Amino acid sequence: MIPRTRAGVVIACVSLVLALAACKPVIPVPVPPGTLPPVPSGWPKSFQLGTADGPGGAAAMARVAPFGFRYQYLAGGVNTGNGWATWNANGDFPTFYIADSRAAGIIPVFTYYQLLQSSPGSSQSGSDGVITNLNNAGTMTAYYNDLKLFFQKAAAAGGTTVLHLEPDLWSFLEQKATNDDATTVPAKVGSSLQTDVAGLPDNVSGFARAIVRLRNRYAPNVVLGYHFASWGTGTDVLYSDPPDATVTSLGMRTAKFEQSLGARFDIAFTDLSDRDAAFKQFVYGDGGASWYTADDYRRSTEFIDAFVHNTALRVVLWQVPFGNTKMLAENNTWEHYQDNKVERLLGDTTQAQLKAYAHAGVVAVLFGRGADGPTCDCDAAGDGVTNPAPINGNTGVSLSADDDGGYFKQQSVNFYRAGLLTLP
Repeated sequence: MIPRTRAGVVIACVSLVLALAACKPVIPVPVPPGTLPPVPSGWPKSFQLGTADGPGGAAAMARVAPFGFRYQYLAGGVNTGNGWATWNANGDFPTFYIADSRAAGIIPVFTYYQLLQSSPGSSQSGSDGVITNLNNAGTMTAYYNDLKLFFQKAAAAGGTTVLHLEPDLWSFLEQKATNDDATTVPAKVGSSLQTDVAGLPDNVSGFARAIVRLRNRYAPNVVLGYHFASWGTGTDVLYSDPPDATVTSLGMRTAKFEQSLGARFDIAFTDLSDRDAAFKQFVYGDGGASWYTADDYRRSTEFIDAFVHNTALRVVLWQVPFGNTKMLAENNTWEHYQDNKVERLLGDTTQAQLKAYAHAGVVAVLFGRGADGPTCDCDAAGDGVTNPAPINGNTGVSLSADDDGGYFKQQSVNFYRAGLLTLP
């Protein structure tokens, strides 16, 4: 292989003699305080917004605001007959989605969520299911071939495409690791007999390095996204409300696990919550524990900052819920649940929280919902324009039939009209 550099880090093996052997793990140097790592090649130089968006939706997105990104899940499992590779003939689903995005001037992001939904582990809980599948040679052979197909399609399409890999998976594995060391968790890699990953060790470090090797070999234009979470250490920063020193320590531990992979990803993703706070309050009955306070936002910023400076990876906030407390449409019924994240991030004309995240290393916020039921920036409920009686002081009259009363789109327009926020 010809060596190449991405974000200043060599991530390919140099010697042809070692072509079938494991590449030496890559451990980047932590970023000094007061500085930030570079963004990946092809990444916008200004802070950007994006949303979950299905096939054929790019033009409509662009008519609302000049969004930087749109994302789509690739799911269904690698050996179930229902995976993304079956959604269009010849596995061309990514091809069409990328072309649709390019035509609208939006960078496509794919959230690759395949391991847990594959057999035989799909019938188990999240953490047990991924361990079962990681240690099944046949499943992992199919997995690497599925990834390879995606990379081949993305390479043929050209331009910058982002692949966000396996949300939740890495945090499950972090909790299985001894001393935050990915090499202590077994996984079928070299022994899977998939030829592209031959010679890599049979552990989670080898698994991560296999992903990077496949990208390097088949699609250098793809930006690889790692996913970390505030609960990966076993202590959830949101619910435990730890002191700031503990928050930083937990962020450093999360970074330590990522570093132990020995695989150089290009960007990192994290989520503040996968559902509206009021959805969890009234549907899951969590008593309001999922509502972010000013202190929670501060702690999340500190956690991200510690991760960024110890991994040299910038961060995308992903699948941020659409709920708000401003519009009458948000009355805490199905598809109309409240939250305060959109107003905190976009409704504040000073952009104080956005700037705090940006200085911690965040480069974009992608909004979406993790299931049916939480608020949508669309009329998922099919109930048209809704203006029920106010609750909790929400008096905003609906701007559209969108389930959030049109608030997200209004604030997105305002964000871009205010002028682009240059990344620090």
